[in-house]
Amino acid sequence: MNKELVCICCPMGCRIQVTTDDNDTSKVLEVTGNTCPRGKEYAISEMTAPVRMVTSFAKTEEGTCVPVKTAKPIPKDLIFECVEEIKSASVTLPVKVGDVIRKNVAGTGIDVVATRSFGCANL
Repeated sequence: MNKELVCICCPMGCRIQVTTDDNDTSKVLEVTGNTCPRGKEYAISEMTAPVRMVTSFAKTEEGTCVPVKTAKPIPKDLIFECVEEIKSASVTLPVKVGDVIRKNVAGTGIDVVATRSFGCANL
């Protein structure tokens, strides 16, 4: 089976062709079209275990929202579970950039962190 991807590792945006086993699409047989090794790594990762950063907002006890993100990319199939956990979180102010809002989101071992400070003096 063949699939075309656009590499997102750098601004070049290489069009990468990935050939996989017809019986097991997670088994990559060949990668072409990449101009650097990062493109090949990206293509293999995207076909075998795709991951994404999740960005969202978490509500504070005061009713405002704090922008948050996963500290690292999480498995793509856990995005909705991650978002549900963020929606159920209640943040106590003050919050500083990098403060952990939710530990081990969706059982991934990855934390959700604040991306902006709120309710802090000297912002």
